[in-house]
Amino acid sequence: MASITSKSTGYREIQFIGRDRRRRTIRLGKMPLKTAETIKFRVEQLAAALLSGSSPDGDTARWVGDIGDTLHGKLAAVGLVQPREDAVAHRLGTFIDAYIAERTDLKPTTLAILEQTRDRLYSHLGKDRPMGKVTPADADAFRAKLIAAKLAKATVNKRCRYARHFFEVAKRRKLIAENPFGHISGAVKGNPARRMFIPAQTIDKVIAIAPDPQWKLLIALARYGGLRIPSEALALTWGDVDFERCRFTVRASKTEHHEDGGVRVVPMFPELAPLFQAVFDEAEPGTEYVITRYRPPMPNLGTQFRRYILRAGVKPWPKLWQNLRASRATELADLYPSHVCTAWLGHTEKVADEFYRMVTDEHFAKATGMARPPAKPDRAMQNPMQSTAARRCTDTQPEQTPTHDTPENKGNCEGELVGASACNSSEVREWAMGDLNPRPHGCDPCALAS
Repeated sequence: MASITSKSTGYREIQFIGRDRRRRTIRLGKMPLKTAETIKFRVEQLAAALLSGSSPDGDTARWVGDIGDTLHGKLAAVGLVQPREDAVAHRLGTFIDAYIAERTDLKPTTLAILEQTRDRLYSHLGKDRPMGKVTPADADAFRAKLIAAKLAKATVNKRCRYARHFFEVAKRRKLIAENPFGHISGAVKGNPARRMFIPAQTIDKVIAIAPDPQWKLLIALARYGGLRIPSEALALTWGDVDFERCRFTVRASKTEHHEDGGVRVVPMFPELAPLFQAVFDEAEPGTEYVITRYRPPMPNLGTQFRRYILRAGVKPWPKLWQNLRASRATELADLYPSHVCTAWLGHTEKVADEFYRMVTDEHFAKATGMARPPAKPDRAMQNPMQSTAARRCTDTQPEQTPTHDTPENKGNCEGELVGASACNSSEVREWAMGDLNPRPHGCDPCALAS
């Protein structure tokens, strides 16, 4: 508790017990008793917070931020607040700039999002705004301004989430008493209105129009491999591709902080095998990465992909790359157990349901029995250069997976193949990891059969 002592001259003092259990005195000078009582109440709040090792309540923290330098200096002199000289570090711009600079552990994409959120906060609140003077009403106005700018709902939530993060760090470091963004949810949820199933027939048209093997494989990796584009596709090396066992290893930078290190093994589905082989045949000896033409710094892959979609006579769909991954997640969920699908695609079942899996027309057709889902088209003409390894991957898939029923594709590795190397070919090409991944030449059954 604190007490007020009034002098006959009109001067007033406040006395309280400090953290060291010693009596402290704050000399206020001449002022009305009512004003002194207000200060006494705030001194009690600050002293109680100091003794308990907690932060003062929000009203008290804002009161401290609003008082003049003279009174603030007197409070600092008895240890109730930090000196106002240090308050410069509590300004919005100073704190956020310093925080971003110290986060050298973050990936460039995450840093870019932090910087975008920072710029939005500066534009709305002002770079020199004391963090303690940002209110929940300011946070509500910030969110409303983002919505008024017609940003996507997921983008609005992400900006608010990072804004909340900035203030939460400041609160944790005891620079502010409460987080003004604490009441705003920043959860990023899937938007069913922008989720669309892209049939295989549609994407095959786009693959056919793509100008080179690497672009064809890039599109197929998204639609048939379920990879995140561009990060996971660009990380693929020839050492990750196992032609003999018809599988490849994917390294996801997005989930590398998980227990599995973001590493997963994906089947070389029949749609992918010949495209992998085409890129392999075109690559120079010693090439490390599978995709070499579109590495950073690179053009906007989404913009170029949209051009190929239009050139194929197809109307572009929302979220060009993610909806290809979502379409594959939906297909695989119809064919394999959930734990298998999530292992191959590298996400949890909760994320799959929230962002990827969909109900399609084929599901309704199957449920009602009124119509049969359209058959998958023959892609024999699309893949005329299948090699022995590619054919082995297509011939030994489980029965649920469509196969290419053409004269060239029937049978197994014991038959003759048109336009491919013979099964007993012993040609081997040297790569950066050539001993681990020679050019496919055996005819062992594909591991997917088991």
